[in-house]
Parts: sequence; structure tokens; C-alpha cells
Amino acid sequence: MADKRDYYEVLGVDKSADDATLKKAYRKLAKKYHPDVNPGDKEAEAKFKEATEAYTILSDPEKRKQYDQFGHAAFENGGGGAGGGFGGFDFNGADMGDIFGDIFGDLFGGGSRSRRANNGPMKGANLRARVNITFEEAVFGCEKELEIVLKDECTTCHGTGAKPGTSPVTCPKCHGEGQVVYTQQSMFGMVRNVQTCPDCHGTGKIIKEKCSDCAGTGYVASKKTIQVSIPAGIDNGQSIRIRGKGEPGTNGGPRGDLLVEVTVSRHPVFGRQDMHIFSTAPISFAQAALGGDVRIKTVDGDVLYNVKPGTKTDTKVRLKGKGVPSLRNKQVRGDHYVTLVIQTPEKLSAEAKEALRKFDALTGNTLNQDIDSEKTDKKKGKKKGFMDKLKESFED
Repeated sequence: MADKRDYYEVLGVDKSADDATLKKAYRKLAKKYHPDVNPGDKEAEAKFKEATEAYTILSDPEKRKQYDQFGHAAFENGGGGAGGGFGGFDFNGADMGDIFGDIFGDLFGGGSRSRRANNGPMKGANLRARVNITFEEAVFGCEKELEIVLKDECTTCHGTGAKPGTSPVTCPKCHGEGQVVYTQQSMFGMVRNVQTCPDCHGTGKIIKEKCSDCAGTGYVASKKTIQVSIPAGIDNGQSIRIRGKGEPGTNGGPRGDLLVEVTVSRHPVFGRQDMHIFSTAPISFAQAALGGDVRIKTVDGDVLYNVKPGTKTDTKVRLKGKGVPSLRNKQVRGDHYVTLVIQTPEKLSAEAKEALRKFDALTGNTLNQDIDSEKTDKKKGKKKGFMDKLKESFED
């Protein structure tokens, strides 16, 4: 018989692992190698049995103490409670209930953890809608009207869903519990699996004669106009929650909420990042060279900014407090960052061209470069190469 692996190694935990760590490690292995997940796979079945055997010993304080002292020898020849179960092990007394409840709940579509019936008051589902706003509306906030379909309690049956003069009756399948219990046969015996009742959908009651106005749903749908307050500083993709404007609750539960997602349209001039605004502003060559006031567009209107003499293109300036307000406090605003771009004129009058030629002549004469003289200067200063020196030696 092959030597058994160390139980701590099997579960992949340290010897100092606590009960929660042991349980988490075993649950992971049990779900991975369970025979119902791997039908016909003998290797997976063997690993499942090995992990179960390891957890059975290490989850029992007394057996773990024996194992830590004597190893596998503590349970050989009938020691330590060997007997029933597979692999010569007895799983009686092991805390497997919640683990296999999780496992079989995942495998068979239910779960033993959800044991409370759904026939109590439950909040209604949330509704979702979308509203489009401009860049400026996102910065300063606005009011919008939104048309949505809302469900209200049926005035004929008063929300019961039953025909007037009748009432819902107790569900015969779940006996009003809202849940039914199924049993699954496993290698460990019978496992209980609790699921929502398919007949009453967890309410515990069924309607034999439905209300003709609401078709037994208990509510009627109609279009309504909702006023939506868009706060200053909201960004693209963010949502506004309007409480109590969602789906009706069940069994007397409150209504859900309406979640309105905001879509902000792109602006031709401004860009945004968090609370800051970014844009570019054109300036003339004269303004860049001599300095002066430049008119810059902001969300608050045009402002005058004094450009310093000698300003280069792509110079960035900061307009403090001209950005987007904070959602928490609209009195706090970000900044507006402007990139100054020097514009080159495309159409010039004859007088303007002559003025530029005079200006160029006074500042470096860049328009009258002597290309031939430049080439001559380069040739004079050119160093002789190897072939030139070789040629000169033969001429001598």
C-alpha cells in the first residue's frame, strides 16, 4: 500500500492553521474533486476521498492532537475510531453539514444556507433609466423631466392580485412556507436541498381566480413624468438615486429605487478630468512676442488673461477656481488649464508682408540665407578622408 501523504499537505495548509482555514481549504478541494462534478474520474474521486479523510482528522481537536503526535500510525489497526465510511474512515461526528450544504447547493441548483421563506415583506426591484445633458449642465446642475413606466397598486384588487370577493389561498405544495425541501442521495447519505417553491415563487400563497384588471399581478403599469435634479459637478456615467420610484415591493415591502444614469455630451472646446477643465486658446505672434491681454473662453464666460512678453507656443496657464464644482460642496471648484497656441496667419496684405520682411531683417535676416556660401564654407572645413590621402601620395 502506498504511503499516505501528510494531511496538512493534502489540504495545502500550515500546521498552525485554524478551523476556519481548514474548512476553507477543504471546501475548495471538495468542490473541485467531488464525484458528481467529475463522473467516472477515478483520480478525482481518490483526491476527494483523500481530502475528506484529511479534513475529518484535522477538524476534530482530539484526533488532530493524536495525529500531530503519532502521525498516521495513530489511526492504524482500528485506532482513533477507524471503521465505517470509505477508505476505512468513520465520518461520524465530523462537522460536514455546512460544507456539504454549500457543495450540494452549488451542484444541484439550490443551497442549504437559504432556509428562510420569501413570504415576508420584500423591497421591490430597482429601475434604471438614462438622461442626456450638456457639458455646462453637468458643471452647474439642472432640472430634467424623465418619462418612465411605473407600476402602481391595482385599485380593483388592492394589490392582492385576486378577483374581488376572493382571496389568495395557502400554497398546497409548500404549505405556505415559500420553500420546498428536496433530498439528494450521496455517498455520505441523504442531503437536504432547500429551494424556492416553483408554484408560489416563494410567497406562500397562490391565486386561483385572478383580478381581470391586473391579471393577478397586483399592480398596473402607466407612464409617468419624473422630475430629476441633476447636481452640479456630476460626471459622465454617474447615477442619481431617486428613492421609492422603482418596482413595488411584495407582501407589504417598500418600493425599489430609480437609478438614473447621466450621459454628458462632448463639448467642442472644453475637456474634463475630475474637477478640472482643459482647453486651448489661440494667440497672435504679436501677443506672444510683445505680451498683452488675451480673451479666453471659460464655462463662466470669457475672461481676459495677460500674456507675458516672449510667451512660447504650448505654454500652459491656470485659471484658478474656473473648473467643475465638487459634488460634495458646490462652493469648491477645480481649475481651468489653458494651453496657449501661437497662430500663424494664412492671408497677409502687402503692407503686412513688407512689415514682416523689415522685422526679419532686424532680427536675424532669416529670409535671405546664402545657401551657396554656406556650402563653400562647409567644403573648406571638410576633413580629408583615407582615399584622398592615398591619392595625394601617388601624385607625389
